[in-house]
Amino acid sequence: MKVLVSACLLGLDCRYCGTGKYIHELKSLSQEHQFIPVCPEQLGGLPTPRNPVELREGRALEQEGTDRTEQFIKGAAETLKLAEYFECKTAILKANSPSCGYGQIYDGTFKGILKEGEGLTSALLKKKGIKIFSEEGLKDFKVYAGKIG
Repeated sequence: MKVLVSACLLGLDCRYCGTGKYIHELKSLSQEHQFIPVCPEQLGGLPTPRNPVELREGRALEQEGTDRTEQFIKGAAETLKLAEYFECKTAILKANSPSCGYGQIYDGTFKGILKEGEGLTSALLKKKGIKIFSEEGLKDFKVYAGKIG
């Protein structure tokens, strides 16, 4: 199965802070599935490292108020293009991210508080019928992948 994967989870240094967030368990899964690495924020034109962003009232904002919504929307659209090109029906994305978060994201106060919600990329992919998992839901991904073959 072809799976979009947040590039930071594969160890690429593309997170806002300039590091990756390597998830060792993905190595074994990559033997069974074809991973397509993506970083929506880089695809949207943002540098690495970059200032942290959180979603507030549908906008992607830095703490001091700089609006990065345009770059986040572009990154989501570019990620969707890759999903369509590679015919990915599934994605494993970085939890809590303003781009990739699924189920929970930071609340926009920059105080480390999570709320129910989705990042801009996750929301677009979900709208287009792509099944989303976070690195925290790899057990669920394995069950899902086993069922669809």
